[in-house]
Amino acid sequence: MFGIKFIKVQPTTYLLQYRRGRIVREGLGLSFFYYAPTTSLVAVPVASTDTPFIFQETTADFQSVTIQGQVTYRVSNPKQLASLLNYTLAADGEKYAAEDPDKLPERVIHLVNVLARAALQKLPLREAIRASDEVVQTIKDGLVGAPEMVSLGLEVLGLSILAIKPTPETARALEAETRETLFREADEAIYARRNSAVEQERAIKENELNTEIAVETKKRQIRETQMDAERAVQEKQHLLEKEGLEANIGLEDRRKGLVALAAENAKAEADARAYGVSSTMKALGSADAKILQALASTGMKPEQLIAFAFQELAGKADKIGQLNISPDLLRELIGTKQLVSK
Repeated sequence: MFGIKFIKVQPTTYLLQYRRGRIVREGLGLSFFYYAPTTSLVAVPVASTDTPFIFQETTADFQSVTIQGQVTYRVSNPKQLASLLNYTLAADGEKYAAEDPDKLPERVIHLVNVLARAALQKLPLREAIRASDEVVQTIKDGLVGAPEMVSLGLEVLGLSILAIKPTPETARALEAETRETLFREADEAIYARRNSAVEQERAIKENELNTEIAVETKKRQIRETQMDAERAVQEKQHLLEKEGLEANIGLEDRRKGLVALAAENAKAEADARAYGVSSTMKALGSADAKILQALASTGMKPEQLIAFAFQELAGKADKIGQLNISPDLLRELIGTKQLVSK
């Protein structure tokens, strides 16, 4: 009504009221009446702004990658920004009269793009896709000290990179290479496990062979000990046999000596008996036969005397014509013979 209007802004908006080219009122969250025909209002948002970005860059080995992230900033000097960009409100007091407020995020993103390009062009593909933290730190340091940010009165609150991705073909190639590497490592692990099993089997076999060798060595030692013991026993037996043989030889020699001595003694006795008989025969040689016969019959038994008498009769059988023997005599002789036989 009559050009008088009322304006009220949020606490996160810095409002400047110009009249005749001079600032008559400024501050955060102001509300007041103003005369529209002679007043210009400049509203600069000072709240933090999150601006996402995504763009494609090239690495040091000429591989394309897509970098995606978000930058957070705020206006720290609204008067300085208002002096460079047109933040004047339209006549209705609600919209901006120019498009400069929409260009501020683009300027920030362009600056981020330049800094990201400089960081990625120094890294090969493999390092770039794993260097998010390093790239974030590089871009953030570049933004804080960038003249554009200082001249616009902007303050960087944060920067994050969500992903650095290669092209789908390159990603598949890297996946294939990584997959083959993983397969190769798996094969190497299998081979290592098999080699370990073979080594363990070989160690077990060696232990078994060493055990068998030790057992055979022990058995050989036992056999050698037994053979030594048997040899010692045999030597002892041989020695005993030798000693026994020597003793037998000595005994045989003594026996031979005794036999020889007995023979000598028997010979001496025979010589003595022969000498006695010879002497007796010499003494009896001159004696009468009848006398000798009478002497021989001395002490004879009756049957011997009868036999002797028959012998004498037999010697003179040519002179005897007839000989009568009584039955009693014959019976006596037969009874005596049977008694002798029993």
